[in-house]
Amino acid sequence: MSEDAAGVARHDVRYPVEWEADVVLRDGTTTHLRPIRPDDADALQRFHMAQSERSVYYRFFAALNRIPERMLRQFVTVDHVDRTALVAVRPASGSRADGAPEGAGEEILGVARFDVVPGPGPRTAEVAFNIADTMQGRGLGSVLLEHVADAARERGIHRFVAEVLPQNRAMLGVFREAGYAIEQHLDDGFVHVGIDLDPTDRSREVMADREHRAESVSMAGLLGARRVLLVGPAPIGDDDGRADPPHSLEALQAARVVASHRAEPGDTELTVLGVAPETAGEDEPDVTSGPAVMPGPSGGRSGAPGPEVAAAPETDAAADARSTAPSFVTGWDDVGEIDLLLVAAPPDRAIEAVRRAAAHGARGVVVFSGGYAETGQAGLARQRELVRVAHSAGMRVVGPASYGLVTNGPGGRLRASLAEHPPPDGVVGLFCQSAPAAVTLARTVTGRGLGVSSLVSAGHRADVSGNDLMQYWQDDPATGVVCLYLETLGNPRKFSRIARRLAARKPVVVVVAGRSGHVVPPGHAVRTTRAPRRMLDEVLTQSGVIRAENTHQLMDVAQVAAHQPLPHGRRVGILAGSPTLLTLVSEACGAAGLDVGHAVALQPGASDRDVAHAVESLYAPEACDAVVVVDVPVVVPRSDGIARAVAAAAARTGRTTVASMLGLHGMPDVLRSGEVRVPAFSTPEDAVWALGAVVRYARWRKQDHGEPVRPEGVDRARARELVESVLDEGVSGGANGAGAGGAGNGGAGNGGAGENGPDGSGSGVSGIPGRAVPAGSGGSGTPVGAVPLDDVRAAELLACYGIRLWTARTVTSPDEAVAAAREVGWPVALKIATPVLRHRADLGGVKLDIAEESELRADAARMQAAAASLVPAVEPVLEIQAMAPPGVACVIRSREDDLFGPVVSFGLAGDATDLLDDVSHGVPPLTDVDVARMVRGVRTAPRLFGYQGTPASDVAALEDVLARVSVMADDLPELASLELYPVTVAERGASVLHATIRLHAATRRTDPLRRALPA
Repeated sequence: MSEDAAGVARHDVRYPVEWEADVVLRDGTTTHLRPIRPDDADALQRFHMAQSERSVYYRFFAALNRIPERMLRQFVTVDHVDRTALVAVRPASGSRADGAPEGAGEEILGVARFDVVPGPGPRTAEVAFNIADTMQGRGLGSVLLEHVADAARERGIHRFVAEVLPQNRAMLGVFREAGYAIEQHLDDGFVHVGIDLDPTDRSREVMADREHRAESVSMAGLLGARRVLLVGPAPIGDDDGRADPPHSLEALQAARVVASHRAEPGDTELTVLGVAPETAGEDEPDVTSGPAVMPGPSGGRSGAPGPEVAAAPETDAAADARSTAPSFVTGWDDVGEIDLLLVAAPPDRAIEAVRRAAAHGARGVVVFSGGYAETGQAGLARQRELVRVAHSAGMRVVGPASYGLVTNGPGGRLRASLAEHPPPDGVVGLFCQSAPAAVTLARTVTGRGLGVSSLVSAGHRADVSGNDLMQYWQDDPATGVVCLYLETLGNPRKFSRIARRLAARKPVVVVVAGRSGHVVPPGHAVRTTRAPRRMLDEVLTQSGVIRAENTHQLMDVAQVAAHQPLPHGRRVGILAGSPTLLTLVSEACGAAGLDVGHAVALQPGASDRDVAHAVESLYAPEACDAVVVVDVPVVVPRSDGIARAVAAAAARTGRTTVASMLGLHGMPDVLRSGEVRVPAFSTPEDAVWALGAVVRYARWRKQDHGEPVRPEGVDRARARELVESVLDEGVSGGANGAGAGGAGNGGAGNGGAGENGPDGSGSGVSGIPGRAVPAGSGGSGTPVGAVPLDDVRAAELLACYGIRLWTARTVTSPDEAVAAAREVGWPVALKIATPVLRHRADLGGVKLDIAEESELRADAARMQAAAASLVPAVEPVLEIQAMAPPGVACVIRSREDDLFGPVVSFGLAGDATDLLDDVSHGVPPLTDVDVARMVRGVRTAPRLFGYQGTPASDVAALEDVLARVSVMADDLPELASLELYPVTVAERGASVLHATIRLHAATRRTDPLRRALPA
């Protein structure tokens, strides 16, 4: 540590660039947060002098016209460890309107800082805030508290304290409403506040609610835009000649936007800049930029030689057309107030347009053009610059390479896309990323007669993502079902959290390109992942969304979810046009998890009376929960009588109905009765599959989704201290666990895979050279530089979360084995602790229930000889452990993944489990229902519940261990990997016999405990 000229203590710590973040405020606008810098002194002084006397008094408890020079230097000179300050900034006024570069300066909107309070015990810091008067009530204080608390936790600070004047109700409210454990008392005229920074269920809930409201408002600002400016690639004013040629892709995009607006303007007022009227097909007089100009007799513009020609009286239709026609302007001075900016221009012009549009009130920008991350690192830098400029100006970015936005509904029809013909009005909220996917989805939804409430294409998803739209659609009354076509998931943890809340209210149907989510198209900046390819399936299942395999299935489910009520159960009635069809449909229903109840097969050419009787029986009260109608006549032409009868019965009873009838597809009028529309499918299998998906979703909606697991006896503060001390010291202390290169804690453990089970056979992951460890097994991919914990510290860290690790003794000779057995108590288990042979009962690496010294000496000598012959290069090491109650051996693992964050897995021990990948996964935080699902989700789970007459295991004890591991993994991003192998589950209790734990320096998760937009 050193001290600067001002006497300010300073640690030699780099500038924490990872603390920089763009955030959405309560009103939907954005701003930038970053650590304070010494060159912020002038901006901080201006910020202070602009504050009201009351605000200054609340902050300093005294009148202070200017910050004294020494104090000012102290404020802007911090060490980012014991003294930290974050500022919210935006471009200085004047730099936003004229396109000036970043060097024009910034304005400070708010400051949050903490200073560590010296003293023994857990690290405590004094915290203070100062928010600009103009930013009061916009949620900036709450956001700054989240970020400064997150920074403090990174520095090992566990508690904030503050002194607040009693009349400063706004600041006291920020503390009280944050959801942390808080104490406050009045003393000597001040309110003394203490805040524990450990996240609580309430603080997570508060953050999620605030995030939802802010991002929903932000999207409402985009989708509710009416005054739209399109900037194209043609020359603007005194352009320097950088404009694109008239037939460039950008020029074609701009022309398409203008043409689409002329064909169907909706409620959008379009102003066009940088687009030549002739390239956009403009052959009408300019009626909005200056006075109307009418053509003369020679075809020239007014002002040319020739007599004046009187204009014909304007009709109402002509007036309406004129009011919605695009307005072409020649420069930025002609642009008025706008809500939304559209850009079809090269990156340099796009970034300049964003700077200028901010001065005209734009809330967002849609970028149609490319030239960004898909072109390489230079393009990625341009993409980040685009987002940085937009966020600094309070704007959201859709794109680059976006297809645009479309909204429907009375008085709210936004037309800001490349669509020739926008999709019709409907109840489907449709989100995708690439423009080609948007083309397919828009035409498909139109062809099926579905219609959309809104359609958004995010392109490269540099800013606005499906998470933002889900936040908006949750409360949007015009949206009844949400459909997402995702090429990448940039933040799976946040997706899971938002989708779970949305799916509890509305159906969410998801297609993920490539199924696994491991595919990364050009232009998408996504973290890499080593999670198993099934991990995304687990995330979607945990979220409660409906998984579709392709666009076809996406639309199939949307047809049912958008226009049919959710079924009350899975009992299905079938009306088929022949006995053969009835048999085939019944088989399809069984495969989809549906129970076939009442079923009727009509004869070819059935009379209206027969049809009416069959329909009446299927729609009788309590006859079934849903109806499948299939009519494929072979010779006799299809009659509309069945369709009309079914539609009328479905409308009358409110029973979920799907149909597959020759010649009908989508939402045909013949299957409509009043406001009820019965969806028609090309094949019976499509109809049954879609119905089955909706039935499963309806069942999920009714289920208890549980409560977040909150195990007792958790000491987070001690765990944090232990982790920090290990990483500070770089302790390796021997190698705990398989693959660490030395004797481990516990080894295979009695009760390991096959070691203490009913049949005494089986084995775990071997680690023998040349053998691949299956994906998701947790046996590979440990981050380079991870620090393995020794036996003592592993047991201590697990104890912080209420997990008891059984003691084991490492020995190198038969005499040491006998001495260790006397210490731990007879009978004992003897195991080879050499990492590559750990858990290998099939290779003679485990001997259980040894009760006599002579037997132990003989077994130890035999085991050492076997180990020496199998792995001659490694000196044999053995372990002695007291016998645990016999039971079923399981494996619980956790791994910190760059994309998914903590990934917890569960399976029964043994080679077969790993080879067949019979492992369940979960992403914390988990609920008790999630934990139960993980345990019961593996195919070998019946062994835990009394398989073939064996005693049932104590599953509750097993779930408790799994829940504690999930909480530990969620709390500690430093937990690079953890393996509890084996966990022996007996009739009573679960014994953790061996643990492998590795720590590494924490990286910021995709969904941290603070609100932030994509970096």
